[in-house]
Formats: sequence, structure tokens, C-alpha cells
Amino acid sequence: MTWVFIRVFFSVAVFGAVLTQASDLSQAEDRYKHTDFEASLTLLDKHSSDAATNFLVARNYFMLGDFKKAAEYLQSATTQQPASSEYMDWLGRAYGKRAESSNPLIAPSLASKARQAFEKAVDLDPRNADALSDLFDFYLEAPGFLGGGYDKALAIAERTSKFDPAQGYFEEAKLAQKRKEFQTAEDHLRQAIGVAPHSVGHLLALGRFLANQGRNKESDAVFLEARTKHPNAPQVLFAWASVLVNQKRDLPHAKTMLENYMQASLTPDDPPKHEARRLLKEADGA
Repeated sequence: MTWVFIRVFFSVAVFGAVLTQASDLSQAEDRYKHTDFEASLTLLDKHSSDAATNFLVARNYFMLGDFKKAAEYLQSATTQQPASSEYMDWLGRAYGKRAESSNPLIAPSLASKARQAFEKAVDLDPRNADALSDLFDFYLEAPGFLGGGYDKALAIAERTSKFDPAQGYFEEAKLAQKRKEFQTAEDHLRQAIGVAPHSVGHLLALGRFLANQGRNKESDAVFLEARTKHPNAPQVLFAWASVLVNQKRDLPHAKTMLENYMQASLTPDDPPKHEARRLLKEADGA
């Protein structure tokens, strides 16, 4: 009878621990989604061998700018779940960020690891839009000796177009800008908007493009259209304000938008608040 009681007690204790861990992970995920990355980390067991926990710990460190720790946890997560395209894509992002901030001796090695991870992520899931986008950006920006190239980028854009025409046009626009084919870039951006008129990202990209071309009235009109169509999208405030601050014009309007952005409910897909604070300081000093 005693042994039966012990077995039952042990089973209940283990089951309770599993439920507690699952609850903590759910709460931590919620904190992450609300960009409270440090609070999310405090809820997690950073010594856990669970792949989902390692993945969330890694994303928190990534968002906090600790790309070395992010890569370490992502390496664990991808080892535990080698078939996960999402995990592999994030590992590529972590390596890429490390390459950007590392000394020239080790940066090429890290960049190569980023490319390999992106390529693996696409191999694991050929329709992973995020992985395809990350691989496109790598091919577009990296020099040939690291595996980059415009032809490779174009191939990814054409591949993306088959299941996401708007994103394909958007990527072709970025490639055209690299080639200084500005009319072609504008045409592709407008095609992307035409195919996906409810996508705020493509409108913002057109607004930034027009501003870079010195067509400020047209740019402001596009940003105003984006704000009218998407009044609850905080990224509109940030994008328009960043253009105004960089051009040192209409700074009171830019500061108001940045202050409103700081008070908005953000997600990890939005620019971090420290970037908004930086722009505010720049606007004050202009």
C-alpha cells in the first residue's frame, strides 16, 4: 500500500511540474509578444532541455541584442528539433547579427554560417516566407565571396512570387534599387501594393522610397494614406517619423508621432522602443 501511495504521489508531482512548466512557457510567450523580453526571461528555466523553451529564451536574447546567447540557445533548439525550418531561420538571423557586429577576422565565418542556416531553413520548408525573405536579403547584401549575388537574389524573388506575388514584387523592387533602376523599383512597389492593397508594409516601403528620391510631397501623401488606412498600426508612426527626422524637416510632427509610438502596444515585429528613443534625441538635437 505504501509503494502504491508513493507511485501515485510521484506521478501527481511530475504531472504538476509539467503543468507548471507549460503555464510558465505560455506566460513567457505572452510577455514576449508584448515586447517585455526581460520579464519573459524571468519566467523561463534557462537550463531546460526543452526545445520550445530554448527557442523562446533565444528570441528574448535576440530582441535584447545579445546575439551570442541567442545563437547558443538556437543551436540547442535546432539540435533538438533539426527538422524545424523556423528554428533554423532564427539561427541564421542570430549568426547574421553576430557577423554585423564582430571583428573582421571572424565576421566572414559567422556570415557563412548565417547563409547555411537560411538555406537549410528553406530546404526544410520551401514555403517558409520568413526564411525565403531572409535568404533573399542575404544574397542581396552579401558579397560574392560569402555566397551572395544578385542572380541568386532574383531566383529567390521569382520563387517567392509563385505563392506570394506581392512579396515577390517587393523583393524585385529592392533588387532594382540595388541596381539603381529606380523607375523599375517604383513600378514593382506599386505592383506589390496593387496585389496586396491591405498590406501596410508595402505602402511604407513606397513612402520611404519616394523620400529617398527627394519626392517629399508624394512621400508624405503615401504615409498619410497608410495612416488613414491603418490608424492602429504603430509602424506607420515610426516609419514616417524616421523619414522626417533623417531629413530634418517637420520635426514637431515627427516628435509627436514618436511619442505616440512609445505609448503604443507593440509586438516583436515592430521597431524596438530604443530606436524610437534614439530618433527622439536626434530630433531634439537637430
